[in-house]
Amino acid sequence: MPATELRLGVNIDHVATVRNARGGSYPDPVRAAKLAEEAGADGITAHLREDRRHIVDADIETLVAALSVPLNFEMAATEEMQSIALRHRPHAVCIVPEKREERTTEGGLDVAREEDRLARFIAPLREAGCRVSLFVGAERTQIDAAARVGAQVIELHTGAYCDAHAEGRIEARDSEFTALREMAAHAHSLGLEVHAGHGLTYDTVTPIAAFPEVKELNIGHFLIGEAIFRGLKPAIAEMRRLMAAARAS
Repeated sequence: MPATELRLGVNIDHVATVRNARGGSYPDPVRAAKLAEEAGADGITAHLREDRRHIVDADIETLVAALSVPLNFEMAATEEMQSIALRHRPHAVCIVPEKREERTTEGGLDVAREEDRLARFIAPLREAGCRVSLFVGAERTQIDAAARVGAQVIELHTGAYCDAHAEGRIEARDSEFTALREMAAHAHSLGLEVHAGHGLTYDTVTPIAAFPEVKELNIGHFLIGEAIFRGLKPAIAEMRRLMAAARAS
């Protein structure tokens, strides 16, 4: 599979986190999204949380109008978020679990437990032309359920793999990696498009980028943090270089 078939989605949520810390309009996440476009991002991801802790409604409206690359709209499976998605009709909708008390998304959706509700929730989004993705752990039960409810895409949660690597828990890291590799292949065999993301860094991206079934990586917090030191465009360029090298090998 050529390296060009591995897409990079850049999540700009934490530009909004910095903006909201002062309650003003700077830095502008839409400006960051446009810079990411110029740096070679294939798409922009933005998570409109129920508590609006970073991205806010006006950001989504402006992103839809300003972007020339696809917008991946991350959201919880609530009526409010469904209504917003149906109004804006972004290219893609990624449904994620959401808890008010968490700092960041802690795990994948329990699709198997909510199969009937999610099937009903997804149907109007697909009818509106949105590609629907479900954020799931590397578990066969959840991936099988994702296929049954009508998702076109799954995004594998790479957070546990990245955390284990950062903490030096090699056995846990390798176990998570094996599960990700096997479930990427399984999801692909079911006809699902496979994405991956959460916690990926320069140190952890190469093995995941090498999975031939993975079509897209979504990376945000690390790139926004790295941009403090080297600038957003160079940070993205280095990530793209590592992704391309992994896929080429």
